[in-house]
Amino acid sequence: MKRFLSIIVLLLVIGAVAYVALNRTDSSDGQAPAIVGAPASAAVLARGEYLTKAADCIACHTVPETGRPFAGGVAFKLPFGTIYSTNITADEATGIGSWSDDEFVRAVREGVRKDGQKLYPAFPYTSYTQLSRSDVLAIKAYLFSLPKVAQAATPNDLGFPFNQRWAMGFWNAAFFKSHRFVADASKSPQWNSGAYLATALGHCAECHTPRNLGFGLEHSNELAGYSLQGWRAYNITSDTAHGIGAWSDSDIASYLSTGHADGRGSAAGPMGEAVAHSLQYLKPEDTAALVTYLRSVPARDGTDPIDIDHNAAPAAKSSDAAPLADTDGANQQGLKLFESACASCHQWNGRGQQTPYASLLGTRGVNDVSGANVTQVILQGVKMRIGQNDVYMPAFGSAYSDTEVAALANYVVAHFGDKKGTVTPKDVADRRKL
Repeated sequence: MKRFLSIIVLLLVIGAVAYVALNRTDSSDGQAPAIVGAPASAAVLARGEYLTKAADCIACHTVPETGRPFAGGVAFKLPFGTIYSTNITADEATGIGSWSDDEFVRAVREGVRKDGQKLYPAFPYTSYTQLSRSDVLAIKAYLFSLPKVAQAATPNDLGFPFNQRWAMGFWNAAFFKSHRFVADASKSPQWNSGAYLATALGHCAECHTPRNLGFGLEHSNELAGYSLQGWRAYNITSDTAHGIGAWSDSDIASYLSTGHADGRGSAAGPMGEAVAHSLQYLKPEDTAALVTYLRSVPARDGTDPIDIDHNAAPAAKSSDAAPLADTDGANQQGLKLFESACASCHQWNGRGQQTPYASLLGTRGVNDVSGANVTQVILQGVKMRIGQNDVYMPAFGSAYSDTEVAALANYVVAHFGDKKGTVTPKDVADRRKL
């Protein structure tokens, strides 16, 4: 942590020198490419609702299950403290009801709120900066059409120097460039629409791109995967081994729109939220445009690449109802836990029963020796609504000890990925805090 703080201080000094030269605002309005689900000719509220969902605003500004829509209070636990999202309803006292169009546009695209204070990049203005003014104002119009909620912001819990908002000016100088999306004339209209959806509205890079020690995006490793709040956001470049290059177009489209692709995986955690709150509402043409763009992202291995065994022997040689006799005999605790709580839904061969979302064989989660997402799913479960269907897995965090969760996660990795998991009780304890 001391080394981390030293580097941050150094970056602030560098940023101070570069601030005037680099932190210039692009005042252009920008021109968004055609988004099928939100045509420019649509009524502003209908367009704004579609864009708000595409930007997944509700996921960050609504506390799951208990929160009022867009009233804020969602905690983002970062290496340097906890940041809470704010109220973006039209309440004049505690929300954004008194904000002018220009003030709202400046906040979304430049990261500067009404009072002139800098926003922290937990709010993805580094991606939203590419949005056109008309799209930002359509989102504002939709938010202002919703019920007002009087809910004051929860104070952030940040230590020095991270609690100094003025220092964000230096961070912006080092890591942020104000610019609008510019269509690539050499690419198809579909590609440009997909690029706008992925890089601006959907802000995929904010989760799937590694960050440097200053928490800035490593654009040289764009979409190569990253770990955030205890979850792994996987590599979604065109790399055929570690990304989604070997996925078919229908695989990618299915995962984006339903949170599941046969033989590839099922969404959970933050990605599950993105599908449930945002991606499932895209029109098929917009989903297809997003697929087209993702196909073009240069292949990258990323950090800690995951090698996937699509036919892991312990699971492949098991039946629906019984495991291979000698499967991972050293981890009897994990085997017994899986047998008592998991096998009835996931089955010993990993094909899943009742719902395809329960299938495990060939997924990246069970092939990741760190067991990050497997552990998180065991602790937190899965709960999302896709269309008219509920996707649900109970949480076992309160039922199992750290040692038991570690044993179960390692068993899942061994049985369905044919790899030796490295999850420790301490890893589990650390993830419980996130």
